Amino acid sequence: MFKGLGNLGDMGKMMKAAQEMQGKVAQMQDDLSSITVTGEAGAGLVKATATAKGELTALDIDPSIFTGDDKEVVEDLLLAAIKDAQQKASERSQEEAAKLTEGLGLPAGMKLPF
Repeated sequence: MFKGLGNLGDMGKMMKAAQEMQGKVAQMQDDLSSITVTGEAGAGLVKATATAKGELTALDIDPSIFTGDDKEVVEDLLLAAIKDAQQKASERSQEEAAKLTEGLGLPAGMKLPF
């Protein structure tokens, strides 16, 4: 009548594995907050630092870009550096997620919800 109920032990294993995965995902989220990446623009004249979660934490601007009336150039360099840092943060986050899914035996390329 209820074929397959003899596999309830497998369900317990799956639940335990799911709990372990949840813990590992939470730990990875914490780790992403401490990993930093740096984006650059203008051959390093402007640098933006962000966490792997994408939170901008610092800007480093070479004073030489403030000579003249190139306000638009400075703005463009700032945006480019920030975008570069955000891209690197996204890539690093995906790399860390890939390490996690690989360790859990999940299919390659599987994207977790973060």
